[in-house]
Amino acid sequence: MVPDINSTCKSAFYHLRNIARIRKFISLKTTETVVHAFVDSKLDYCNSLAYALPKYLLQKLQYVQNAAARLITGIRKHDHINPILMDLHWLPVNQRIQFKILLLTFKSLNGLAPVYIDEMIQRYVPNRKLRSSSAFLLKQNKWNLKSYGFRTFTVAAPFLWNSLPLEVKSSPSLNIFKSKLKTHLFNCAFNLN
Repeated sequence: MVPDINSTCKSAFYHLRNIARIRKFISLKTTETVVHAFVDSKLDYCNSLAYALPKYLLQKLQYVQNAAARLITGIRKHDHINPILMDLHWLPVNQRIQFKILLLTFKSLNGLAPVYIDEMIQRYVPNRKLRSSSAFLLKQNKWNLKSYGFRTFTVAAPFLWNSLPLEVKSSPSLNIFKSKLKTHLFNCAFNLN
């Protein structure tokens, strides 16, 4: 996974440097669109694959996102980045990864995902009436290898889903779920609770 992260970051920084060269010739809105097209697509490519990677690898991806935010806003390299990410309403890389996994999980539970994804997760149904019966929980799968087993979709999706508040899990539509999920992850990322 290290070579993939390194090549993704290298490619993203290459595009950022090219965008920075032409920034004075294009509007702020165009700059933002171009940054989203090149850099965000690079970060989104590896989102679900990057779940539970070591922090030093996730930090490399976070550096790309920080550089993109600095390019859009024009702030200096040593200025604090969290207020900028909050103003842009961008989720940090770790929360973006969780967002992608949880979005796919919601789609699967509501019949909007491919069948092979639906088969990977199961609803938790207790043998008798419990308080958790109405909590929209998923069955937790066991894994053997801590380094790789925990990162699979069949293990990560139930773990993340079960940690969500009931208000988010019980969203009636995809758009409402996306909005509530992004707000929840945004609040968790920037300690706004």
